[in-house]
Amino acid sequence: MAVVAIEGLQKTYRSGPDSVTVFGGLDLQLGAGKSLALVGPSGSGKSTLLNILCGLESFDRGEIVLFGDRVTGFGPDAWAGLRRQRIGVVFQEANLMPAMTLAENIRLRAELAGTNSADPQDWLARLGLEGLGQRYPDQVSGGQRQRAALAMVFAMAPGLILMDEPTGSLDRHTATLVADELFRWQAERQCPLILATHDLALAERCDHQLDLGGGQ
Repeated sequence: MAVVAIEGLQKTYRSGPDSVTVFGGLDLQLGAGKSLALVGPSGSGKSTLLNILCGLESFDRGEIVLFGDRVTGFGPDAWAGLRRQRIGVVFQEANLMPAMTLAENIRLRAELAGTNSADPQDWLARLGLEGLGQRYPDQVSGGQRQRAALAMVFAMAPGLILMDEPTGSLDRHTATLVADELFRWQAERQCPLILATHDLALAERCDHQLDLGGGQ
């Protein structure tokens, strides 16, 4: 059974008196252990699709099934529960609590998901952040914050990962290190992954690619 199933998804934005169609009838299925890269130019709907799949944005028509449940009618509490326990999301800007250290952010994320995961320091070390666990988000670089956000997702052990430009703020060497760890963890957990990226090298490491640039 597909972990993510989309049928006939339609999404239109209003722009003054005009309407802009982002999705005119998108179909998609993704099973356990599979990865999908969303590619296409800016404005083609990559981030919009990720936001729809984690309940941060609505859609006009169609059907979405996550983990076997239709999401039509899901309210804010149901979506919040999914993001807390089953859907790990990494945004373009790392979503860290500024008043907590990197290690505390990771520990809190695991606790909210109800998991007894590895020590936060271990996750940080696996992503090249060894020794930075007691620093606060404003004491590290943007790329280091992004890696800490990925460590938070690993620690929660989700059933689905959604990522928006996960290596966009990283240099090539670090991006490769992070991608290696991401796909290693994803293969071990058999966790489906959907990522939006302009990085074609990263996209080619995924099982499937969906080019949203030409419409659906």
